[in-house]
Amino acid sequence: MASGPSEKGRTIRLSTELFLHIELIVYVALGILLSVTALFSLGSAALLLLEGMRDWSGTRAVFLMVDRLMFVLMLIEILHTVRGSVRSGTLTPEPFLIIGLIASIRNVLVITLKSSEMTSEGHGAIESEMLFRSSIIELAVLGALILIFVVSIYMLRRGRPDGSERASS
Repeated sequence: MASGPSEKGRTIRLSTELFLHIELIVYVALGILLSVTALFSLGSAALLLLEGMRDWSGTRAVFLMVDRLMFVLMLIEILHTVRGSVRSGTLTPEPFLIIGLIASIRNVLVITLKSSEMTSEGHGAIESEMLFRSSIIELAVLGALILIFVVSIYMLRRGRPDGSERASS
């Protein structure tokens, strides 16, 4: 007996349902891991805040805390993207652009911190000049990237037919 079209359709439907369930399980596991990571990072930022309050003369703890908080924002935005993907079944580009924007701003902060540490440590003139030049080039590239992200987000939001700022949460 040859298998008929109804049996083939049933097999396709069952395999599709199986893959949808597996995808949902992976999304839930990813969401849990992202949530736990965000909570640990937030706790770490709180500890850095306490450390910074003890040492008022240094700015390192403040930069590290802001860096950690930017990381938490990235995780939350990724978590929002995963939640939206599970709900709607589609991926939208805007959350990824926002994650890229936050990551670029975070890198600007890290470069600024490293540059200020290197100059305060009193390295040689040639080494300081090379660091300054490479930092300026990297900051210029990141600045251009930030501008591209902002313009892209603006264009995506402007192109929405309903004019909403963000998909409903």
